[in-house]
Amino acid sequence: MSSEINPDDEAALNMRGVSNLEEARTWLQARNIGDIECVVPDVAGVPRGKMMPTNKFFSSNTLTMPSSIFAQTISGDYPEDDDRFQYNPTDGDLYFKPDYSTLTIVPWETDPTAQLLHDAFTKDGKPFPIAPRNVLKRVLELYDAEGWKPIIAPEVEFYLVKPNTDPDYPLEPPVGRSGRPEVGRQSYSISALNEFDELIDDIYDLSEAQGLEIDTLIHEEGAAQMEINLRHGHPLELADQAFMFKRTIREAALRHNIYATFMAKAMSSQPGSSMHIHQSILDRETGQNIFNSADNEATPAFFHFIGGHQHYMPALMPIMAPYVNSYRRFARDSGSPTNLFWGYDNRTVGLRVPNSSPDARRLENRVPGSDANPYLVIASSLAAGYLGIKNGIEPDKPRDTDNSEVMSKLPRTLLHAVDEFEADDDLLEIFGEQFVATYRAIKLEEYETFMSVISAWEREYLLMNV
Repeated sequence: MSSEINPDDEAALNMRGVSNLEEARTWLQARNIGDIECVVPDVAGVPRGKMMPTNKFFSSNTLTMPSSIFAQTISGDYPEDDDRFQYNPTDGDLYFKPDYSTLTIVPWETDPTAQLLHDAFTKDGKPFPIAPRNVLKRVLELYDAEGWKPIIAPEVEFYLVKPNTDPDYPLEPPVGRSGRPEVGRQSYSISALNEFDELIDDIYDLSEAQGLEIDTLIHEEGAAQMEINLRHGHPLELADQAFMFKRTIREAALRHNIYATFMAKAMSSQPGSSMHIHQSILDRETGQNIFNSADNEATPAFFHFIGGHQHYMPALMPIMAPYVNSYRRFARDSGSPTNLFWGYDNRTVGLRVPNSSPDARRLENRVPGSDANPYLVIASSLAAGYLGIKNGIEPDKPRDTDNSEVMSKLPRTLLHAVDEFEADDDLLEIFGEQFVATYRAIKLEEYETFMSVISAWEREYLLMNV
């Protein structure tokens, strides 16, 4: 194989993505790639798949894996059958097709290795309805049918922490280049970012090698808490990037003997981590933002988009906050939203309208946690807005005061959230019975697993007092 890239070959020059199998062959040969990671995001957002030699990839027409990969809990268990969820005991195969637009290298591997995202299909060629990429594609088809082109931009927060090999011990901030861990909160501090300069350089280098575009990176409010903002674009492309960024950041941190965690609430004394989603919609024919009128005023569609979020977000909370830990983030005066109010440039409400030019009018959904699956979060947020527009749902009045201590509408526990999710007929129609039943069963099983663990709080206060 050649190790030189032909400067006249546009496909081979791309850092990320090609159009078809033949371009993929050229791309891989130009980089002397020996192995390919065939990757599928599961329901939790965990990368699943197979690694194979490049020649094996081209010699085989099909990639198969058991359908059970989309029924696993975060602990690797499987739900019990019930009246809505019955799993096929034969655990038959699904068929996976590559999306060549996602082809890129794996820059942390020592040998030349590529990665390629795949989509899941049944044996009769239909998209498997539980696969998160397919869920998002199904919602995007609803927008396409209306002549709309949604644009999104995620903001993903995470913590850097000391290595933690014993889960009985709490997480702690890592030691930076000064030799001291952070203790105070350092929101937007450049000096605090500089504590981890080499790690951050690795994040940028690894991202650039994969063709991932970082808009900004900042230090957030918590100790060694960071936020990466991605450039706005197509929802599926940005979901792919958010999925790949999580893996990239973890790998960069491990190079420096540090863990990166996307837990919604990593440390009890620190703020939680979110995944804010900025959203707007363009008219496919004109390219104009449908949230903005000809006289630069907000349109009814914009207000209905907000109203849809207010109406459906409680039922979508198992996706926005998918674990028991996720609900620890929603605390009064914590910097995380505790309500579904909306307001102009108001960070104390769950739904914020940022300051912008009229043609960039958008809604920021501040409810999702960074522990959530980006494909499902983006699909759910767009589904809520879509239903709001189609059903003409009016929002309440915007809030222009501090609402950080106001608890409103959001479920406070995973069980409460699951109850609302499985009972909503509009969401059932969009996501389908198989997805809703499977996702519900996974969340209930994860809750039961959590309940089997006795916490330090219980030992501290109940051991000798009750």
